[in-house]
Amino acid sequence: MTSQDWPEISVCATPATAEALEEWLFAAGAVSVTYKDSHDQPILEPAPGEIPLWDEITLVGLFAQATSIDDLHSSLHLAAIDNSLSVPDYALNILQDTVWERTWMADYQPMQFGPHFWVCPSHCVFPDEQAINLKLDPGLAFGTGTHPTTAQCLQWLGEKTGASLQPLAGKTVIDFGCGSGVLAIAALLLGAGSAYAVDIDKQAILASCQNADINGVSKKLHTGYANELQLPCADITMANILFEPLTTLAERFAAVTSSGGQLVMSGILEHQVEPLCMRYNPWFDFHPVSAYNGWALLTATRRPE
Repeated sequence: MTSQDWPEISVCATPATAEALEEWLFAAGAVSVTYKDSHDQPILEPAPGEIPLWDEITLVGLFAQATSIDDLHSSLHLAAIDNSLSVPDYALNILQDTVWERTWMADYQPMQFGPHFWVCPSHCVFPDEQAINLKLDPGLAFGTGTHPTTAQCLQWLGEKTGASLQPLAGKTVIDFGCGSGVLAIAALLLGAGSAYAVDIDKQAILASCQNADINGVSKKLHTGYANELQLPCADITMANILFEPLTTLAERFAAVTSSGGQLVMSGILEHQVEPLCMRYNPWFDFHPVSAYNGWALLTATRRPE
């Protein structure tokens, strides 16, 4: 271990023991504690204020650079005594120092969606200067294009670029559950006259505004909370969220999607397609379903009333 490396302590936990073990790690001197899923268990979108945990959790405590390993073991044992705990089984790992900004830059590269549409991190040269290029870096809000649900929505938009680079010219688009705002911003870059980015998370609203500014479409983007923003009748309503909220939003989406308008929904697993289609059948005619890695994309047309 060099003077620049970081020791990490990993310990297994459950929802019942996680808080006590987190306190133990901090008491021993951890500068941060991260919760990780031990068995790739999906967590569906929580209700506002709810913080769900996986059934089996790995807590990872990061300790200051150059911390003595002997001192670290002593601190862990003393902290357990002070917190009235038996010393749990834990594992020590040495995290080598690196330039973290360069690490994510190496992993996150331009992604193409359709013939003339790219999502590119800011550090990269655009692969096609003549295409529509959306600049986006990883941030605190969901939606960079790497997840299959976001990627399928972006592909649906990008496939519309063919003879025209502005296939959505003049259209109004709603991005419900906007996260980073990537779908709303993509629609605006593809010619939409206005887009509405809606979420329940303050960070998502902030991220959407920042990303819209970076891409030069701020004046056409309207942002707000789901229960506050007045939505117009849209030509395209997009929602990359999850099954439960999509089920509850059926009537609202029917109300804000214009006759003949398009509905695009993702964030659902393939086995959830049939019950969701049944929920929306009174208002929408569905197109063939596409899926990738178990995640489905639903598209439909709003029937005239």
